[in-house]
Amino acid sequence: MLAPDLEVLDLAEVAERLDLPVNRVHQLLRDGQLLAERRNGVLVVPAQFLAAGGVVKGLPGTITVLRDSGYSTDEILRWLFTEDETLPGTPIEALRGDRGREVKRRAQAMGF
Repeated sequence: MLAPDLEVLDLAEVAERLDLPVNRVHQLLRDGQLLAERRNGVLVVPAQFLAAGGVVKGLPGTITVLRDSGYSTDEILRWLFTEDETLPGTPIEALRGDRGREVKRRAQAMGF
């Protein structure tokens, strides 16, 4: 579960930021390119998952690695937003900072 103060976007806002129709955002969620959770009955996506021009580089691959290792959506979200002193910061901050290889290595190690 995401922190209540974390900036989130509903799917219409995600579609607007990505310049896509909402049904394409639903497809991104189904394909594991993005993750969402329900807040007050509404699906929301963390704003940090988006960068200029699209989804943060490395996020879809990281999600895939963690899902293939048996992690649930809630567990993946928790991990992405939990401080990791070895990065430093959170995995999502590292992905946004173009340190995707480090994040993916940690995700792969968690699967073993």
